[in-house]
Amino acid sequence: MFYAIPESRPETPLLDQMNAPADLRRLPIEQLPLLAEQLRAFLLYSVGQTGGHFGAGLGVIELTIALHYLLKTPDDHLIWDVGHQSYPHKILTGRRQAMLSIRQKDGLAPFPRISESQYDDFGTGHSSTSISAALGMALADRLQGLQHKTVAVIGDGAMTAGMAFEALNHAAHTNANLLVILNDNDMSISHNEGGLATYLAKNLKDKMGATTAALFEALDFHYNGPVDGHDFSQLLPALQRSLTSKGPQFLHITTLKGKGFAPAEKDPVGYHAITKIDPIKPPPVQPALKQPSFANIFGRWICDLAENDSRTVAITPAMSEGSDLIEFSRRFSERFFDVAIAEQHAVTLAAGMACRHMKPVVAIYSTFLQRGYDQLIHDVAIQNLDILFALDRAGLVGEDGATHSGCFDISYLRCLPGMIIMTPADEQELCNLLQTGYEHQGPAAVRYPRGKGSGTPIKTPELIPPGKARPIRKGESAAILNFGPLLNEARAAAEQLNLTLVDMRFVKPLDHQLIDQLAATHPLLITLEDHAIKGGAGSEVSEYLHTKRHSNQLLSLGIPDRWIEHATRSEQLSECGLDSQGIIDSIQSWL
Repeated sequence: MFYAIPESRPETPLLDQMNAPADLRRLPIEQLPLLAEQLRAFLLYSVGQTGGHFGAGLGVIELTIALHYLLKTPDDHLIWDVGHQSYPHKILTGRRQAMLSIRQKDGLAPFPRISESQYDDFGTGHSSTSISAALGMALADRLQGLQHKTVAVIGDGAMTAGMAFEALNHAAHTNANLLVILNDNDMSISHNEGGLATYLAKNLKDKMGATTAALFEALDFHYNGPVDGHDFSQLLPALQRSLTSKGPQFLHITTLKGKGFAPAEKDPVGYHAITKIDPIKPPPVQPALKQPSFANIFGRWICDLAENDSRTVAITPAMSEGSDLIEFSRRFSERFFDVAIAEQHAVTLAAGMACRHMKPVVAIYSTFLQRGYDQLIHDVAIQNLDILFALDRAGLVGEDGATHSGCFDISYLRCLPGMIIMTPADEQELCNLLQTGYEHQGPAAVRYPRGKGSGTPIKTPELIPPGKARPIRKGESAAILNFGPLLNEARAAAEQLNLTLVDMRFVKPLDHQLIDQLAATHPLLITLEDHAIKGGAGSEVSEYLHTKRHSNQLLSLGIPDRWIEHATRSEQLSECGLDSQGIIDSIQSWL
């Protein structure tokens, strides 16, 4: 058991010999527990140096070793759902030396990635895709007469998503040779919610797993388990039986998230991911006040709202901590709904509530709302239902990379008739626009970034007339139209180049009157957004200028038409030319 994260690299002589899974397969079984101990020590050290996903990887150390020991990877297929748990897999597949670069610019990706390694069979950043992908691979191999084994490792949290059950249902119909491993640790990022989690927890008391077996055998899977996922003497024989059996196989293992590190075992939510260990610094003379994040401000706002409005309900798909709804869940438990990893259900649940005179606020990451897009169109927008979407992690999110960046929500929302889209620039504007969206009759979305703002003092929220921009400064020749949290960068550019600056606040509806006025006096208009240029706020402005036959030049600054890889958010902004110097350079180059 480890009680502290090693600050210097631990001695791992056996692990150091494992440069590929073929090296692992040459070991006698008796050495696997020692390898697990050294792998756990190295994982603790490396994540301590880089930060990143933590508890999930510690929980699958033995499983990762056992799978690579019995499979013939990379010929056999191994898919890790979500990817939070893939760090041990990366270490054992030739990337041990590169682990100190994970999540950093030009370093290893934070999740499995096809282009990174032949051992990464499928990219997995969002949850619950593994069984579908694995089934596709198994069927493709069968069509080509290949005999490779295919394994999907899915956590019990990811099993709550409908997509996982769609894949299980289809797998039974095809009778494919597929092994699904349920890594049952009673956790996703937060504690699991819903009937499946309750069912698994209750029926694990049945040591033979008979009741749990019935659930999956009803889907024509051959069930094996539950098996202790940390005990090689149980794990290896169970895996061997499942891998050598024909047809759909389901192996149920129980693990402990954060296994082997005492603080993570005690607090698996807090240790889901960690920041890197910084060198010890002298304490400040006066302790600084903790600056709230945009998510913190949303959490406070919705609690204040619910205090005075009994219609308010909060819905989130397994992101109660990330969206800062913990206080709301305590104070207004009867109006809080964590639906687990089920974004489609979250959106339509809100639609049903809106039909019965409640006012749902759906707190969801921008990248995850993509998973509920049909429901957003069919169940919400077409029916013009009164729902507020609080889109956290909008824009570039830093080290989690392209799978988690919220770069497309403006594009996929602005095409929906009746949808209002708001882009607050700071903390006060977030409160103002959340309140405005809540009071609006119909669907509305407020997008805000990960992390902290500029420290703007927060006062009572003010209702903003839909489409009303706010002028920031008056300049000459060109005007910057800012959409969202890059206002300080825009201000620095506008002051240096003596340009007009407007905080637009709304992508839809636009402040047409102000744009007409600016178009009459400024030959060049510049749009700025923390969003993809293609289809974003700049496109909305361009379409309006074209419709009104304005002849102004338009320079659209935003995220370019390529995938922005993992790095710090500031590095990503710099790469996209969205820091103040990049904005200045782009404008000067255009001029």
